[in-house]
Amino acid sequence: MGNLKATTFEIRQDILDTIMNCKAGHIGGDFSVTDILTTLYFKQMNIDPCGSEDPNRDRFILSKGHSVEALYSVLANRGFFPREDLKTVSMFGSKYIGHPTNKVKGIEMNSGSLGHGLSVSVGMALAAKKNQAAYRVYVVMGDGELAEGSVWEGMMAASHYRLDNLCAVVDSNGLQISGTTEDVMAHENLEERWAAFGWHVLHAAGNDIESLNDAFETAKIIKDKPSVIIAHTTKGYGVSFMENSVPWHHKVPSADEYIKATEELSARRSAAL
Repeated sequence: MGNLKATTFEIRQDILDTIMNCKAGHIGGDFSVTDILTTLYFKQMNIDPCGSEDPNRDRFILSKGHSVEALYSVLANRGFFPREDLKTVSMFGSKYIGHPTNKVKGIEMNSGSLGHGLSVSVGMALAAKKNQAAYRVYVVMGDGELAEGSVWEGMMAASHYRLDNLCAVVDSNGLQISGTTEDVMAHENLEERWAAFGWHVLHAAGNDIESLNDAFETAKIIKDKPSVIIAHTTKGYGVSFMENSVPWHHKVPSADEYIKATEELSARRSAAL
């Protein structure tokens, strides 16, 4: 998976360029979730950019919708729309707005108001069961997002309906806009909490394609209960001065920082080839 790992740094460069161009963006969370999205869109999900309305396609929801720059960049690199479109993100009149919108090809649901993605995913997965459809549903949440009460209602419903066609991913980077996740709203042992709600809990190194791929493969064979992958990530992964730094939750690099970040991403891409 070396080449795919290299792709993740190309995607991060697209994210960096997009944020520099539109002068806004949640770059820290974008970089932490990039490997998760890349694994899903390039390795795991049954999707086809030419058949984006196929009723048998797998469904994906980015519940942490503020990381939309990562999703747009992955969709562009996967062929859902031209990479040139990334230059229009957040520009006046552009459909590529600052949170996911289903006006963009490949996006199932408008998101960004935290806490709703899991509940909608439960509905999608339940519909598949009712219709005897084979598609799977994936949802990615932030660890800070788990403070929203609606997440836990969705967890209960998914377990109640035994939705083994649903896989949730927690982008667990330990930081959010106002500090560390544990300081803002402590989770303590996430595995015990999800398991107590009837989920099969998996762990993955969230910035490692192979580890993520193995976890997704295991989730596919779990029966009679939904699965969650706690993906242990690094906020700002890929650029040393952004990593594990709260200020980079939402920040635009300076010209000098852009040059340095580009150099680091290029070096990491070369090392992955």
